[in-house]
Amino acid sequence: MAGQEFGHHLGLPRALSALPLSPLTPGYAHLLATQHAAGLRHIGELFTSGPGLRVLDGVFVPVGARGRRRVDHALLADLGRGTGPAAALANQLAELHRHDPQTLRRVVLYQLIELLQDHPRGQHPDTARSLGIHAEEAAGLVAAARVRPVLDRAQRAAAESLADAWAEHRLRRVRTLLERLPRTGRDPSLGTLRTTLSRRLGHADAALDAARDAERAGDTEAATEEYLRVLRLAADDRKALFSLVRINRPRHDDRAEPLRCVLGPESAVLTWDATEPGVTWRILRLRRTGRGSTEVREVRQVAPAEGGAGGIEDRAVPLGSVVRYVALPVRQGRVDGVPLVAREMAVTPEVSDLALTDGRERIDGAWRTPPGATEVTVEHTGPDGLTAHLPCGDGRFTATGLPPGPHRFRVVCHYRTPEGQSVASAGAAATRTVHRWPDPVRTLTATAEGEGIRFTWTGGEDGLPRKGTEVRLVRWPGEAPLPGTELDASEVPLPLPWSRRDGDGDGEVLCPPPGTHAEVAAVAVLGERAVAGPTVTVEAPVPVTGLSARRQADGQVQVVLDWPEGTGLLTVSWTEGDGRTGERAVAAHQYRRQGLRLPVGRGGVRVRAVPAPRASGSVVALPSAAEAVLPPDASVTYRLVPGPRRMLRRGKPLIRVTLSSPDPAPDPSPGSSSDPSSDPSSEGVQTGLPDSLPEFVCVARSGTLRPRGPADGTTVLRIAGAELLELRTVEYELDSAPCPVPYTLRGFLLGEHATSVRLEEPSPATLVVR
Repeated sequence: MAGQEFGHHLGLPRALSALPLSPLTPGYAHLLATQHAAGLRHIGELFTSGPGLRVLDGVFVPVGARGRRRVDHALLADLGRGTGPAAALANQLAELHRHDPQTLRRVVLYQLIELLQDHPRGQHPDTARSLGIHAEEAAGLVAAARVRPVLDRAQRAAAESLADAWAEHRLRRVRTLLERLPRTGRDPSLGTLRTTLSRRLGHADAALDAARDAERAGDTEAATEEYLRVLRLAADDRKALFSLVRINRPRHDDRAEPLRCVLGPESAVLTWDATEPGVTWRILRLRRTGRGSTEVREVRQVAPAEGGAGGIEDRAVPLGSVVRYVALPVRQGRVDGVPLVAREMAVTPEVSDLALTDGRERIDGAWRTPPGATEVTVEHTGPDGLTAHLPCGDGRFTATGLPPGPHRFRVVCHYRTPEGQSVASAGAAATRTVHRWPDPVRTLTATAEGEGIRFTWTGGEDGLPRKGTEVRLVRWPGEAPLPGTELDASEVPLPLPWSRRDGDGDGEVLCPPPGTHAEVAAVAVLGERAVAGPTVTVEAPVPVTGLSARRQADGQVQVVLDWPEGTGLLTVSWTEGDGRTGERAVAAHQYRRQGLRLPVGRGGVRVRAVPAPRASGSVVALPSAAEAVLPPDASVTYRLVPGPRRMLRRGKPLIRVTLSSPDPAPDPSPGSSSDPSSDPSSEGVQTGLPDSLPEFVCVARSGTLRPRGPADGTTVLRIAGAELLELRTVEYELDSAPCPVPYTLRGFLLGEHATSVRLEEPSPATLVVR
């Protein structure tokens, strides 16, 4: 009976045999993860969902009322035809069953015994039946769980990873794991493993001794072969590995490196020439620990590369440590050749993108800090050879007050090793030269001088006996840089192309072209370097043209001009002959809509118009003012005066011509001159009659219609302008009728100044002679 065979009756402890202390299944961790994903307590639940599972004499599932079926490859293949974790688990078990049919029973028994040992009622057959075990085998399984030693967490981990270490030929690891397991268990497979391990380790130790003897004899080739034989037997033999690294490491004079390693900010990149086809490369990282030992970690196994080259990136490189990479050629799971050994390397990445920028007595530095650095320090060595530390922060520093000459900076990164020690990198070094810079322009002053502007400044000297600084007056195309900004001389615009005017005094006198509105900056330039200076706003308005003035009937003066392009506001001023002045600001839209009329008196007046500045505070180079001069409001009146009565008849009619003009206003202050021309504001303004007057001509025409012009009739009177200016009033007696009566008279002003004197005509009815 199966129950008796497995200890159903007490007193037969030898019947409880082949109780697995380890599943001895390669890839057991992956198998267990798939099982948990399928929601199974043990893999036996994959075969049947109810009770009836038999495991003591092989793994059987119930069929029908009393039948049973062995779990074989065919059953596992049927269960693996679906999708999901259960099907994946069945396929994994089928692969294991194909290599070793006993593996399935070992895994099931191992898991069931662990469940019973962990259960508080694991000594009761009911607990085994609750796990799906057939009632006939429940007591036997409980007895097996009671007899097999209980494993703690560390022993379970050793038992479950034993097969993987054995499959990878890590004999030293297998021996360590076996030492953790109890020797009192009844697991013949484990006993066989111990025996085989002991034999193979003996061979490995013998090969290790032979390699040492060959190395002491100076036969490195034979020693290498023996060390390789050790690694083929025990892939994790540290002594053989370290000896091979020592023999095959690159020498200082070796130019060609079989395994090349480049350290980056966050990783180490390895490249090598993989010339042998079909070889898998096992990459190891050797690290010196703070305790003086060497730590060996496998980075990755690289499949055979296409094209004869291989390479990987190690992103878990331990910062602050000294490491060496080794690439072992592996074929069919065993070392198959001399390893490739890289040079020893300190994992202390340097800063990247280190850039130095020199300025005026200053050097700025910037860089990118590696992610793992705990601190960055900067050392500065000046032209005098003295070295000092500089404060820095956030990936940059600024060294000020530096003398001209070369300056060397070393940026050092500090790291914390896994053991907590602080390690500094070799440092990234760079050199930058501080050059002489021009002394900046401190102040810039602009003063209007007529149509020119005088620019004066302070500063702009380099402070050396020989003056090499050029102060350049420029106009920036965009926004002007702030004063003190350091520039490259190629960035500075060309000097202003304005015409220069010779003049006494400091600075330069420039004549900006009409229409200029510019921000002029002073820049100090010395060689290839320049320093921006202050700015000042200047203007040169477009002059006013076409200015003329004419008196209107209401006594005001109508001003007409050509409005200058780009000007928004004009300042119109006037000066009268009596010294009175006035000023008015006229906007462009106002002038175009309403025109311009000035309230002036009848005396002479000078009208001037200049453009107003666009912005307050700007220095304006005003053009010559446009002006127009109006003489006093002189007028000529004439009228027909009936002749005086003489006894019984009237005498001959008279034509009376009178010149009138405003008198100059007398100066009310005693002792002052009454000549308004003594006032500078009225310079050139006429206060009396003009020197030349037009000629007055009177024309007669028959009938009562007025003559249309001086030629439309008979001239009856002609008075020269000089005579009228002298006499002021002239009377002329009509001796005889110039034409048949009735006739009509009319006067006209002729000559160059006819428009400067107003002719006041009487009513036409009063000029008819009958």
